[in-house]
Amino acid sequence: MMGSGKTTLGTRLAERTGWPYHDNDALVARATGRTARDLALESTQALRDAEAASLRLAMREPEPAIVAAAAGVVLDPALRSELRQAGIVVWLHAPPDVLAERAERGPHRPWLEGDAAAWIAATSVEREPLYAEVADLEVDTDAEPPDRAVDRLVAALEGRGCARWLGTRAVAAEAPS
Repeated sequence: MMGSGKTTLGTRLAERTGWPYHDNDALVARATGRTARDLALESTQALRDAEAASLRLAMREPEPAIVAAAAGVVLDPALRSELRQAGIVVWLHAPPDVLAERAERGPHRPWLEGDAAAWIAATSVEREPLYAEVADLEVDTDAEPPDRAVDRLVAALEGRGCARWLGTRAVAAEAPS
């Protein structure tokens, strides 16, 4: 979800591992030539299509890589399946009021204008089962500071056979498309 810490943890994990970090908004711009906000203002469907394109673009990047996927991609069953096959999926979560406070400080999406906390609370209820369905790991970003969360992620990656890639930018294989 917005405000969960994808950028904070993603960039710190990239620094620790040496892996490239791919941010959803940058991927959306690369895939469409437009910003996520502009697409959202056009229509929710335009944004969802761009988010799907950006996820698929990220999955074609050489491995290993860290990808901050858009929260809405879990709404599409086909994308959920692709996520599960793409690699290790980490669900970053926090209570809705924390997410709302963080998201309001970032680049706004149209649906946050108004009662952001209510939108995030309702959306969290809808999406949490879907996040749980695709997640290999969960991190409560409200319960621990970012550096400790990154320590746990690195340990989890080592435990899942990724140790040979840690600290390298080596290309191991093409990501499944």
